[in-house]
Amino acid sequence: MIKYFSILLIVFVSIQSTAQNAFQKEVDSITRRNDSLWDNNKETIVFTGSSSIRFWTDVQERFPKYQILNSGFGGSQTADLLYHLDKLVLRYQPVQVFIYEGDNDVFARKRPRQIIKTTQEVLQQIQTKLPNSEIVLISAKPSISRWKLKGKYKRLNKRFSKIASENPRISYADVWDIMLNGRKVRTDIFIEDGLHMNKLGYDLWYEKIKSFLP
Repeated sequence: MIKYFSILLIVFVSIQSTAQNAFQKEVDSITRRNDSLWDNNKETIVFTGSSSIRFWTDVQERFPKYQILNSGFGGSQTADLLYHLDKLVLRYQPVQVFIYEGDNDVFARKRPRQIIKTTQEVLQQIQTKLPNSEIVLISAKPSISRWKLKGKYKRLNKRFSKIASENPRISYADVWDIMLNGRKVRTDIFIEDGLHMNKLGYDLWYEKIKSFLP
């Protein structure tokens, strides 16, 4: 019996290690790129999270007044951001951090309590190591391909909003409603996969998010 549980423990640790290292090459590549762009004499804003951030390739051009680093990595979940937080965010000592995570967590069938717990760990690390930094939680977005999960996303967004309401240095950017046409998700703001946004989708995000920048 002891041998059986030892084997299970080894398998669990191996799976966990593989999951943590799944994004290592991409994170290293993002870090090299951002290091080459970063001027540590300027205030920095970091946008991080999953593919909705990664594919926002013109975020710097949309906000030319600021030094913005994009550290989004596609397919990531909140636990992945937590694991790579030093390289993707903290090393740049940003005055503001925009976070988009939770979308893939819900799709991976993680429980809301688990997602929120990990999100709070991310927030705590940022606030502990960068006490003057402001954080903006971007709500989970609606999408064509994941519309059947809309109820779970809306419940997650309520929890994100509650977190922000309880902390003066955390804001909540709700992109959910602006991506709807009545009670249905807009179909003209996505590329062919029905998950990732086209330029029109990012135009909507820009209009919503621009008011949160200092």
